[in-house]
Amino acid sequence: MRHAMIMAGGSGTRLWPLSRRETPKQLAELIDGKSLLEIAASRLDGLIPAERTWICAAEYHRDAMRRQLPRFRNDRFLGEPQARDTAAAVGFAAAVLESVDPGCTVCVLTADHLIEPEDAFRKRVETALDLAEGSERRLVTFSIKPTRPAIGFGYIEKGEPIPGFEGAYRVARYVEKPDIERAKEYLASGRHGWNSGMFVWKASTALEALEAFEPEIGAGVRKIGAAWGEPSRTSTIESVYPTLKKISVDYAVMEPAAADDRFEVCTVEADVSWKDVGSWPSLAETVAPDASGNRVAGGAEATLVDCEGVFIFGKKGRHIATLGCRDLVIVETRNATLVVPRDQADRLKELVEQLPQDLR
Repeated sequence: MRHAMIMAGGSGTRLWPLSRRETPKQLAELIDGKSLLEIAASRLDGLIPAERTWICAAEYHRDAMRRQLPRFRNDRFLGEPQARDTAAAVGFAAAVLESVDPGCTVCVLTADHLIEPEDAFRKRVETALDLAEGSERRLVTFSIKPTRPAIGFGYIEKGEPIPGFEGAYRVARYVEKPDIERAKEYLASGRHGWNSGMFVWKASTALEALEAFEPEIGAGVRKIGAAWGEPSRTSTIESVYPTLKKISVDYAVMEPAAADDRFEVCTVEADVSWKDVGSWPSLAETVAPDASGNRVAGGAEATLVDCEGVFIFGKKGRHIATLGCRDLVIVETRNATLVVPRDQADRLKELVEQLPQDLR
């Protein structure tokens, strides 16, 4: 059968002060009163049912996430005792799913993307599922048509088209985050797409790839999968998971697999609007600007005089006024206010590390 797994871990420090330990960015009401987790789950409507949708996130946030998604069963939550990056997360899901539904196919999505139109994306997911089910060797990813020479994303270079699958190609290579000149070349080439960080594969194929390229991770998640239906499940997760190597699935699996004849790495080109909402400037891009490039979100009201490129996020009932400001991010929450130049917003982790514990 077909399953989905939503990766919803991460601390989201670049969205402080809204994103905090108690309410990370996946749970914060960022878009029209909805959280990114709610939006990611609704993206699967009509594609994969809730009883076959799994969420991988910090065990600490299990109760909060289940309150937001009450239709999801408790046993569909894969609780991480400690964050170990995406290779461990996808291995965790693959091992559990292969244990409960041998031979199944898994669609791995994330909880920090905005994708429109959703119907077009679902069509591409269907193509990727069909592609993965057609071979025991295939590892499928989604590439996004670039709209600008972005240097913050990895790129996928597409190779030959795959007959019978619209928008599907073999992957020629993965490319790390480029400098601006190379990013311009990639944009002009028409052969490169942004690496979306979303995947489709058979659970067994993902496990085989982990065992081939990161054998310690592969062996660890196999132990977790074997214990999933046993009384030792929780103790096994708590003892094994924190020992797993901290590495992304792109570095651990996809890059080496693309150069290994044992696997066939494919990409489905998703011609959609895709935003990775990981920082205040990226969230600002989801809001329509005024004539001076100013944007206001979160329900707050604002008066901006002689301002350009200012992004304000505040709760309903607050009025924020600015005068003579340029390219600032201003965020107001119940007990904290952030003011930072837009081009410095990616440094927020440095700031958060200096804050008192009760503000993190």
